[in-house]
Amino acid sequence: MAEARAFEDVRLDIDDPVAVVTIDRPASMNAFRGQTLRELREAFSLAERDQRVVGIVLTGAGDRAFSAGLDVAVLHAQVSGDGAAKPADDGFGGPFPGSPAMADMQRMLTWPLAIRKPVIAAVNGVCAGGAFLLAAACDLRFAADTARFTTVYSRRGLIAEQGVSWLLPRLVGPAHALDLLWSSRAVPAQEALAIGLAQRVVPPDRLLDECRAYIAELARVASPHSMMVSKQLVYQHLQRALGDAVDQTDALMRDALTRADPIEGAVSFLERRDPRFDRLDVLPPT
Repeated sequence: MAEARAFEDVRLDIDDPVAVVTIDRPASMNAFRGQTLRELREAFSLAERDQRVVGIVLTGAGDRAFSAGLDVAVLHAQVSGDGAAKPADDGFGGPFPGSPAMADMQRMLTWPLAIRKPVIAAVNGVCAGGAFLLAAACDLRFAADTARFTTVYSRRGLIAEQGVSWLLPRLVGPAHALDLLWSSRAVPAQEALAIGLAQRVVPPDRLLDECRAYIAELARVASPHSMMVSKQLVYQHLQRALGDAVDQTDALMRDALTRADPIEGAVSFLERRDPRFDRLDVLPPT
C-alpha cells in the first residue's frame, strides 16, 4: 500500500519497493535551509528503516530545479556588507560554518554514501552548489535531458567544500573534476552522461518512472543484502590497497555462503524463476 508523509520542506512517498524523497520548496528552486537538511535526514532515515523499501529516489519538486543549493536568504545572513562572515547564527540552527558545532550539519551533504540501500538522484533541473554535492553523494544520478549541473563555488569566491574535492575526481576523473570546479559552468545533461557524472538521461516526464523501474528491477532480481554489502565495499575500497580489499571480500564471501540468499539464488536459477530474496532487516528507531 502506498504511503505518503509531508514535512514542511520535504515529502516522503513510499510505494513498495521504492521510496521517493522530494525537496518541496519550488518557489525557491528547492534551495536548502537548515530545516530542509534536517527533514531530508529524517525522511531518509524512515525510508532506510522501512522493510518495504529496496531503493530510494531523491528529487526536487516542479520542473525547474533539483535544487539550487544553499538558499540565498541563508547566504545573505552569513555574509556582511563588506563580504566578511558574520559570527552569528548561520540559518541552519547553529553558529557559522567552520566551528566544531557545524561539523555534523556540513556532513549532511555526503550522508547518502552511508545509507544501506541504493540511492538515486533524479536530477530534474538545475543542480547547483551544495545540491551538486548531495547528488554526487547519491549512488547513481539519472537526469532529465533539461537538467544542468554546476559546482558554483569558484564564481562565488568559494572553494570545493565538504568533500566534493574527494568525491568528484572519483566519479569523473581529476581533469573533468578540475574543469567543473574551476569553471563552475553549467554542464548539460548529455555532457554529464558522457563524463560519467550521470548514468542515464531521459525526457523529464519519464525521469521518475525510469528511477522507479530501475529499483523495481533490483527488487525483482537482486539480493538486498548483497547490494548493501557491495555498496559498503565500493566506498570503503576507494581508500584501501588491493590486497586488503581482496582479503576483506574473501572473508565476507565466506560469511555470505552461510546465508540463505546463495541457496535461493542457485535454486531460482535451476527452476528458471525470479529469486525470492529476503528484504533487509528493519533498523531500530534512532
